Amino acid sequence: MHIMEGFLPVEHAIGWSVASAPVVAYGLYSINKKINKNPEQRMLLGVAAAFTFVLSALKMPSVTGSCSHPTGTGLGAILFGPSAVAPIGAVVLLFQALLLAHGGLTTLGANIFSMAIVGPFAAAAVFRLARAARFPFGVGVFLAASLGDLLTYVTTACQLAFAFPDPVGGFTASLAKFAGVFALTQIPLAISEGLLTVVVMNALLRFNREELGSLNIEGNGQEVQA
Repeated sequence: MHIMEGFLPVEHAIGWSVASAPVVAYGLYSINKKINKNPEQRMLLGVAAAFTFVLSALKMPSVTGSCSHPTGTGLGAILFGPSAVAPIGAVVLLFQALLLAHGGLTTLGANIFSMAIVGPFAAAAVFRLARAARFPFGVGVFLAASLGDLLTYVTTACQLAFAFPDPVGGFTASLAKFAGVFALTQIPLAISEGLLTVVVMNALLRFNREELGSLNIEGNGQEVQA
């Protein structure tokens, strides 16, 4: 998913950065508000950030100019809300660009938009819909993490197709090409990420039930029940 350094045209790189900046800024405000109210949530925030950093660093080659890997953003989106994941993902992507040559500084805005904004918002929406439909908690977590991962890659495919439309078929043909190549590796990765997120959430429920209760995941304080 990380689009590599220098791969996007300059105007696209600037545009995605401008689109991502306000969400990251609001996410910082959201995190500060939550931490000031419940300082004990810092440890869970660190767990969510570490989960995102480790999973999104496990890259494998995919479409030229990008790669495939789990995203790890679904856990943070469920725990702290999608906007809080934007600054977490921004920091993760910045460190990976600087320390691991994974992604890039010129493509940071585009990568933030797909992995730290679209993916988490999709994950949070799927989780709420699953709980509203009275799906078991674990099923909701699995669907949220898996579909959040997949929609991250759909967004990356759209970004690449928008930057490099097919000479004949335009954006649609290019999108089909990029999404088709991503699907080969990303569908099994998304399923794996969903299962791993359920395992991690169950561990948090077992050992951090009090902190999870203070997060009030769905507004009534009862959704942390396994």
